Parts: sequence; C-alpha cells; structure tokens
Amino acid sequence: MAVNSQDMVKVAVEAAKNKKASDITVLDISGISIIADYFVICSGNSAIQVKAIADEIMDKMEQAGYRKGSVEGYKGEKWILLDYKDVVVHVFHAQERDFYSLERLWGDAKVLACDS
Repeated sequence: MAVNSQDMVKVAVEAAKNKKASDITVLDISGISIIADYFVICSGNSAIQVKAIADEIMDKMEQAGYRKGSVEGYKGEKWILLDYKDVVVHVFHAQERDFYSLERLWGDAKVLACDS
C-alpha cells in the first residue's frame, strides 16, 4: 500500500480537532527539507489535553493503517512529537509552542489551510 502524505495529514488534523486542539497549522516542508514532507503543529491548553490530543492522533493514525516511527516527549506532556516519517506531528502546550515557535523557525515553509 502506497502511503499518501496528504491523507496522513488529513487524519492527523481531524484527530486533533476531535480533541479540540487549537491553532492547528500544517507546514509543507517538502521543498526545503528531507526530514519530512509535512509538519502538523497544534496546541493544547493543559498537559492533560496535550496528551489526549496525542493519544487521539496515534489512535486514528493506527486505525488508518499508518505506523509511527517514534514518539518523543510523551511523559513530559509539554511537547509531544509523533514521527510518521513523511508527516511529523508536534503537539504543544500553548506556552511551549510560543517559546519554540516552529512556524517562525520554518518560515520558508508553505502554510496549508486547515479547514476549521
């Protein structure tokens, strides 16, 4: 089965919305990095919500048949990184997201619309 990165992004975004993630942003980094094709970035307002968002994304991605490569930061619950190879999902606590500002760091990336 060929993996479609855009379909993976859709699953991750919908899962984040299911748990009321805020400020969901998708960055197309395919033209500027070999790390991945897309970053999905979203925020939660508490450690519990951050973990719930990450859990929902992992569940929905698994149900869709996508395997994750690794998970980082799950115990800390301030910045959880879910690596699906072509798609990397960053679930931040709102304060951490402001501090790390990935959108600014990857400023050359194309920002894709996430229909609310």
